[in-house]
Amino acid sequence: MVRARIVLAAADGQPNAAIARRLGVTEDTVRRWRGRFAAERLPGLDDRPRTGRPRIYSDVAAAEVKAMACALPAETGVALARWSSTELAAEAITRGVLATVSASTVRRWLNADAIKPWQCRSWIFPRDPDFAAKAARVLDLYDRLWAGRRLADDEYVISADEKSQLQALRRRHPDLPPAPGRVRRQEFEYRREGTLAYLAGYDVHHARVIGRCAPTTGIEPFGQLVEQVMTSEPYASAKRVFWVVDNGSSHNGQRSIDRMRDAWPTAELVHLPVHASWLNQVEIFFSIVQRKVVKPQDFDDLNELADRLLAFQDRYNDTAEPFDWRFTRKSLDRLLERLATHEPQAA
Repeated sequence: MVRARIVLAAADGQPNAAIARRLGVTEDTVRRWRGRFAAERLPGLDDRPRTGRPRIYSDVAAAEVKAMACALPAETGVALARWSSTELAAEAITRGVLATVSASTVRRWLNADAIKPWQCRSWIFPRDPDFAAKAARVLDLYDRLWAGRRLADDEYVISADEKSQLQALRRRHPDLPPAPGRVRRQEFEYRREGTLAYLAGYDVHHARVIGRCAPTTGIEPFGQLVEQVMTSEPYASAKRVFWVVDNGSSHNGQRSIDRMRDAWPTAELVHLPVHASWLNQVEIFFSIVQRKVVKPQDFDDLNELADRLLAFQDRYNDTAEPFDWRFTRKSLDRLLERLATHEPQAA
């Protein structure tokens, strides 16, 4: 656009200095584009071909380095757990892939690639033979469905679990408050003042938490949590209350179902698949507790820790809204399809 405006202004008879001032360029720029237009007409306003810096490394060499990164070092006899860009560059030279290459070049190749071999996530294959059926009925409950029918207004879904071994750590010296250019500092050394368990039932559809602290987990503390919930409204007068739990020792197996039904006829214990606590919505609440209550840890004793937990529970209930749960039956189907591709094939 600037080049064309220079030519048009020159065609109007304007001097180079005036054109340069009006367009905010130098007089040399005006002279250059006027000269090119005079010599080559419109093609003279195009960019000239540029050779640029010649490529040092071929695509094949870059691909070989990426292939190295996709294999764990120990798999190729290198005494490392994971690669760094520096070690990959050195290994590429050692193997004769390249005569020389810098760590920054290797890092640039990997960052631009779709595969990020240096990243790692732990996961576990579903081991419960009834994984699909058990997971599906819990997801149905989150969607207010049970056995194919819609839950009534007086039917509730409670997601429950225990957060065990919460430590009351007392720092040996007080924290240093933040200051200009300095974050809060917390003393590293501490005294152990004991542990407790926090048990909670989370109303999935009404975002209400009812919890209690106990010295430890077990059948009796969990039974006390159930009693605390089932004797409070609206659950005391509910038509039915579904309890979603994992397979922890406090509430696993058929005996826990029978025990719940005998004590509370309107309560229905629903087990998650084995190794599927990530489907338990109360775990999301526990993660909030970990960030907002437990850390940073500095409690004088267990009573202070328990008071903080229960006070936060009340604070949370004042403003909480149901979690935006998006893992549905369709999500489960897609997960099972992906897992099927990783199953070992029969010989």
